[in-house]
Amino acid sequence: MTKSIKDILIKDLNARVNGSLWLEVGDGHFFGPGPVELLERIAETGSISNAAKEMKMSYKKAWELINRLNAQMATPVVIPQAGGEKGGGSIITSEAIELIKYHRLLRKRFADFLEKETKRLKF
Repeated sequence: MTKSIKDILIKDLNARVNGSLWLEVGDGHFFGPGPVELLERIAETGSISNAAKEMKMSYKKAWELINRLNAQMATPVVIPQAGGEKGGGSIITSEAIELIKYHRLLRKRFADFLEKETKRLKF
């Protein structure tokens, strides 16, 4: 007879199922909470530099993330704007917005799964 997980755990252990979620390509992370936040902050601030500062991320790291994202997408997700009298800036594309929406929905479904599995552990 196969034991259930409830039979193996100590009663009232308050165990939960947890995890992280991101998209992968090849052998590495492609899109997850960090890139989502960076894109959202670029949209809010209009600036890669300001978005990186708000996240306490180096400007170099922010550019590396953006370049990696843009290289993996059919069309760029961030478009730098040429500097002018007030300096440059950056915008996110409609594709970036769709990618953010997809990730949010995916995270919601994942959270629902984690909650359901955690309930299965409860006595």
